[in-house]
Amino acid sequence: MKNTKILTLVGGISQGSLNKKLFHAFKEVVDGEAELIMADIAKLPFFSQDIENDPPDSVTAFKDQIRQADAILFITPEYNHSIPGVLKNAIDWGTRPYPQNVWKYLPVATMGASAGNIGTFGAQNHLRQILIYLDVHLLNQPEFYMNGSKAFDENGKLTDEKSRKQMEKLWTAFKGLIGEGHFERPTPFEEVSRMHH
Repeated sequence: MKNTKILTLVGGISQGSLNKKLFHAFKEVVDGEAELIMADIAKLPFFSQDIENDPPDSVTAFKDQIRQADAILFITPEYNHSIPGVLKNAIDWGTRPYPQNVWKYLPVATMGASAGNIGTFGAQNHLRQILIYLDVHLLNQPEFYMNGSKAFDENGKLTDEKSRKQMEKLWTAFKGLIGEGHFERPTPFEEVSRMHH
């Protein structure tokens, strides 16, 4: 597992984001068993068909990161009972130009923290609907919704042991999904060919 690359998309892009803190807490749980890489989705332009066939370097580099990843982790806050626009924008870039879907067949897990009691339940439900359509291998259980309002100290360290134990369970299950290792990812040519037959 040590050579396993897990590309992580964090939907909270503010400096003090709860979900960035959650990323670092989960990285401690993983503890070197895999490499967690945080994608810089804030630099991606708004998706437009006008530029999808000749995208800027930030998009090309992002899609290369996805292709090089062994698995994907989405960590999302909840905005108006859904995911942030910046996260949806990144997901959309990974599916274009049609039908080149670089997410296809990747093992994927989701988690999230908010300052409210429902702890990203609505956001993750919407995210999972999108991911099912993208044909990823989605980790269904355990789910992880966290009220992060009092879970971190002033230095951003996780102090909530219940949440840490839940993260350990999620990581154990995610390792199992990744370790199955039979996910054959199609090349862009194969994707185009399959759609035309």
